[in-house]
Formats: sequence, structure tokens, C-alpha cells
Amino acid sequence: MKQMILSIVLLGAMTTIVFAQDETDKGFKKENLFTGGSVTASFYTGGTILGVNPIFGYKLANWVDAGIALNYTYSGARDVQVFNDKLRQNVYGPGAFARLYPVRFLFLQGQFEHNFTSQKYTNDIGDVSKVKSDANSLLLGGGIAEGRRPGSSTFFYLSVLVDVLKNPNSPYVNNLYDGSGNILRTDLVPIIRAGVNISLFQGRNNRNENDRENGHRRPRNYNG
Repeated sequence: MKQMILSIVLLGAMTTIVFAQDETDKGFKKENLFTGGSVTASFYTGGTILGVNPIFGYKLANWVDAGIALNYTYSGARDVQVFNDKLRQNVYGPGAFARLYPVRFLFLQGQFEHNFTSQKYTNDIGDVSKVKSDANSLLLGGGIAEGRRPGSSTFFYLSVLVDVLKNPNSPYVNNLYDGSGNILRTDLVPIIRAGVNISLFQGRNNRNENDRENGHRRPRNYNG
């Protein structure tokens, strides 16, 4: 129930942002579209998380972006339930995100994902078991946007997120087990994503925005 409520709240908030754009900035503008994505890396005691996260989004205003995402994550760990066991899993799923920029180079991010997991567990004597599951994740955090400027959605970014839902089937948590295989505790694992936003359809419009930011237009070149 808690997961469902949080999911509804996030999706509702993103819908509100979409329809609550500034009155002076109404209407769809193709130059506000962007694409890009990130890579995910997280390393903790006995485990590794690696993944890719392509995105497609829209700049709703200079201070907010929103969009959709796809996710693929591989994670592996040792000594999960007992010494010398191994856990390997592949995760994929869709998602939606929103970023808020309190200042030009800093942002806050929320990203909802529904991930499907294929898991392979090998115990300490070599017996193998396979399990498939799915889980909601709500990633919250923030990051730095390097090279972001008015009139453009092209920049590099680095973010740190955590899955606040802490679902044991999430690829973004670390489960601690007792000797019988029961979960004692589910810990958050910081997710580090480094990526790039790439503006679409912004060539000339981007140059004009930069001219307006500088307070004048460039003189016309009559020599070429």
C-alpha cells in the first residue's frame, strides 16, 4: 500500500508539472525536446551495480525538465546469504523522471521505475536457483549539471540517487540475510549516474537565446 501511494503521488506530481507551465510559455515547442542518458555505477562491500539509462524528455520551463526513461541494470554480489555464495541479476524496465533546478548548475531529481528482474543464485556448494520478480523503485536525489545554460538542454551531469521505497526486490538495495536465508535488513545503496543531455532542434534558436542573454544581437556579417 505504501508503495502504491508513493507511486501515485509521484505520477500525480509529474502530471501537475506538465499542465502547470508558465503562462508565457504555453504550447508545444520542438526545440524543448532533448534526449541522452546515463550510465550507472555503484560499488559496495561484496557487490557491484552497472547499468544504462537512456532518456527522452521535454524542458517545461528553464527550471524544470520531465520525461521518460528506460533502464537496464546488471548487479552481482558475493556472500549474500552465506559465505562464498553468489547472486547475479539482470534488470530492465520503464520509468518517468522530473528534474528541478533551484540554480542553473544544480538539480533535484525524482525518478519512478518499474523493473523486472531475472535472478540467479548459487549457494556455497554450487546449487543454482533462478527467480523472476518485479518491483517499483522511487529514486530521489540530486546532482550537478555542467555546461547548462539558458536556451539549451545540452549539458553533462552527475547525480546521486537512492531508492526510498526499499523494496527487497529492487536492484538498488542491499539485503542482509540471516543464516536461514531470511532478510534481516534492507539497506539503501547510493546510485551514481553520469550522463549527458542532448538538445534536439535547437540550432539557430539556441544562438538567438544566447544573444538575448548577452543583452544584444550579433551584428550581421555582410562580408560572406
